[in-house]
Amino acid sequence: MNLARHSVFILAALLATQSPAADAPKRKSGLWEMKTLMAGLPPQGPLQMCVDQASDNLMQERATDKANCPVMEINRSAGKILIHAVCKLEGTTSTSDAVITGDFDSNYHNEMNITYNPPQHGLSSLKISQDARWIGPCKAGQKPGDIMMPGMPAINLQELMKQQRQPARQGTSYN
Repeated sequence: MNLARHSVFILAALLATQSPAADAPKRKSGLWEMKTLMAGLPPQGPLQMCVDQASDNLMQERATDKANCPVMEINRSAGKILIHAVCKLEGTTSTSDAVITGDFDSNYHNEMNITYNPPQHGLSSLKISQDARWIGPCKAGQKPGDIMMPGMPAINLQELMKQQRQPARQGTSYN
């Protein structure tokens, strides 16, 4: 799996764990710009994502799937959400700890540490820092779940999640 595709899966996991509790704040609908730094990996450039309540709800449902993430602890304190999660993905167990601050209406900041056992795609740990800001309404032609990353064609996170639920087709390669 190439680095860009791996980054998309990390992004999906990161977005899904940002607000996995039913009472967690939801991002304001519209276009969000996210700047993500992953320690030890080249900068990915800002990405944009068109969000609505249905797309955020889908990510929350995915994050609270006890079959893949048997441990999901969410604690709130003044202006912070603390998340500890243990998930199984692609034959490895990931342990994530995140601290999220912000109002989810105009901006938020996320610091996340992830460890993989055994290592995943050569990574035993990953430190992620993300700043997100609301830009405005989604642009014409964009639909909820669309992610635009520099140098890559737009993808739709909802479609990606649907594909992951379907059994693998014989002869299909996703690498």
